[in-house]
Amino acid sequence: MLNTESLTERQALQVEPMPRLLLRLTLYSLLLVAVLLVMVYQLTWRPPARELLPASCNPAVQAPKLVPGQALKVMTWNIQYLAGKRYVFWYDMADGSGPDERPTHEDLAYNLDEVARVIRDEQPDIVLLQGVDDGAKNSDYEDQLALIKERVADLYPCSTQAFYWKSEFVPNPHIWGSVGRKLATLSRFHIDSAERVQLPVPDANIISLQFQPKDALLISYLPLRDGGKLAVINTSLTTARHIGDTAQKQIVATEKQLDKLESGGTPWLIGGDFNLLPLGQYQRLPEEQRLGYASDSELHELWEKYPMIPDNAESSGIDRSKWLTHFPNDSRINGPDRTVDYLFYSPSLKRVSARVRRDDTLLISDHLPVIGRFLLPVLP
Repeated sequence: MLNTESLTERQALQVEPMPRLLLRLTLYSLLLVAVLLVMVYQLTWRPPARELLPASCNPAVQAPKLVPGQALKVMTWNIQYLAGKRYVFWYDMADGSGPDERPTHEDLAYNLDEVARVIRDEQPDIVLLQGVDDGAKNSDYEDQLALIKERVADLYPCSTQAFYWKSEFVPNPHIWGSVGRKLATLSRFHIDSAERVQLPVPDANIISLQFQPKDALLISYLPLRDGGKLAVINTSLTTARHIGDTAQKQIVATEKQLDKLESGGTPWLIGGDFNLLPLGQYQRLPEEQRLGYASDSELHELWEKYPMIPDNAESSGIDRSKWLTHFPNDSRINGPDRTVDYLFYSPSLKRVSARVRRDDTLLISDHLPVIGRFLLPVLP
């Protein structure tokens, strides 16, 4: 009897540690998950839905105010973080198979000078730039807006900026480091204030979502001498067009913002890289280039309501080659083949002229500058 009891006790002692081991492993696992979540939280960026931003104006220069009825020249350009056109980056291919991960320091420096050259030659009153890096590993951690401003400081005393992608570390093997990408607006005229408006983001799990770009509207408010103001909006919309309905949601959110300005009597214009096709271009693209685009472009929500540069007659008409704005990084494509960059504007503004600057910009970025000249409204 004693032997039986002793055996039972020994078996109990042998079995008893197993629940404790499982408990310990569970606690360690939960602790590891908690540490990882804290790290993700600290490394990533979660902007608010709306954020007031400061406008930077050189105090040594008295930037003029806009005058009702005056002409205003605006240029929008995605400068592709000064990378140039000598690469097919990993993200340029739908399957992520592009061979290049980053531009060289020499190419970044060369394209910086080229962007500054075009701006100085064109001298728009307002410049809307997308794809401007700041603190990104793959562009040498440089503040590209500061570098551009140094080269055009005499032309543009005022500027605003807003991130749309920011993380101290992205665990993607092609990046494996920090990212920082901005919208930037340069102005010859005084800017009173600015705000960043968050746009819908693609659906993703809670971890992946933290590392994704967070597209936005950068709205700069320029005062008019009569006491009114002009809202100038800069944006770059999602490239994840094939995932869900993000593009549609972003266009709807943008439309609501424009409607609000229009109904409030505030003249406005918006420019940027919309990553969406105009009427008729989908059918002209080869089958393999249509991925991610809708045959019925989401952009129709805007062009049916507000004037657009280039308009559909221009971008899909007999002279459509003059209005193509995107030259994809793809060895199968030998020139610009689609329009994805636009200027939209309030009907209270009058279009005077417009064009795409092509001849000397093809090798600076995979996007071309779109330029419009307008007359501001005169209040009765």
